[in-house]
Amino acid sequence: MSGAPEALEVDGRQVLVRDATAADLPEIIALLADDPLGTARESAGGESFSAYLRAFEAIDADPAHRLVVCTSGSTVVGTLQFSLIPGIARQGAWRAQLEAVRIHEDFRGKSLGSEFIRWAIEQARSSGCSLIQLTTDKRRISAHRFYERLGFSASHEGMKLEL
Repeated sequence: MSGAPEALEVDGRQVLVRDATAADLPEIIALLADDPLGTARESAGGESFSAYLRAFEAIDADPAHRLVVCTSGSTVVGTLQFSLIPGIARQGAWRAQLEAVRIHEDFRGKSLGSEFIRWAIEQARSSGCSLIQLTTDKRRISAHRFYERLGFSASHEGMKLEL
């Protein structure tokens, strides 16, 4: 599922979309922590970094999953996790799952998020998926509006149980 870096045109600048490397983890973690919800649950200190590295290695080893970054120059300015999920429902349909979508604050409102999600939608189509899904915290009202502008609908109620 991985491929060569692809270019997106964003606000007159070229941004590359590529598979993340372990060296990108500090910047990815910083993006994950850069909001009130993320600050409370993300930390790269101590043993935490080892956990992120183990998760990265598991994602990287599984061809159904990709951790992807957008870069401007050498700086990571966006990230998402893209997963392919086979299913019995919907006549055996495949779906793509997006997780941990984040855009650097300097690039918000400049179409990077929209272009990045459109890129992910095209990845899902070219992988034979019949739908793409994501969850977003109920408190992220502006994210809900963002995804709705891109054609997503809040068609289901998601539930989680922390273990």
